[in-house]
Amino acid sequence: MRPGTPARADSIPLFQIIHADDSLLVLNKPAGLLAVPGRGEDKQDCLSRRVQSLYPDALIVHRLDMATSGLMLMGRGIAMQRALGQLFERREVYKRYLAVVDGRLAPAPEPGGWGLIDLPIAVDWPRRPLRIIDAASGKPSQTRWRSVAFDAAANSTRVELEPLTGRSHQLRVHLQALGHPILGDALYAPEAVQARAARLLLHACALRLLHPASGALLSVESPPGF
Repeated sequence: MRPGTPARADSIPLFQIIHADDSLLVLNKPAGLLAVPGRGEDKQDCLSRRVQSLYPDALIVHRLDMATSGLMLMGRGIAMQRALGQLFERREVYKRYLAVVDGRLAPAPEPGGWGLIDLPIAVDWPRRPLRIIDAASGKPSQTRWRSVAFDAAANSTRVELEPLTGRSHQLRVHLQALGHPILGDALYAPEAVQARAARLLLHACALRLLHPASGALLSVESPPGF
């Protein structure tokens, strides 16, 4: 299958509803499923349309790449979509991802082992939709990262990631810039690293926010399937 091409609808597992109330939904998106419709009749199957068949008032708040699995929020109704969107704009939604990257990524020397990637990202116009690190015209982009475990036999490292900004392909581009692309990444990894996994090994595993309607803390986790 050509990179970036959606898989057949009957080959993608159904999404999971992790949390549902009168205001919002938290879904677990499978890898290979678009978050929203793309261009062309072959790109109309997506998480938002599948969810809207059950919850017609559900509206997209943020997105995951097609190749990325994990937790996504949808607001029920325009007012809740706007309220959740404002939380994202104010960086009041905590997000954590897990990835498996090529090679040994040594722990950062900072307390707690968390490091910071602070590299501006820009669209690579001749090769859209790819992104690149561009100090001159890139937008500020920050990702916290922490090495969890090194697998010597597989020569790979499991990494926790916390994006502080929300640029397209941010985690994939930042890890490539560190010299440790994500296994299975058809856009940013060399062919040999792409071939080491059947899918992109990147999963949105945790979301935490104050519920806009109740004010209560909403904390949701989803373990990766890899």
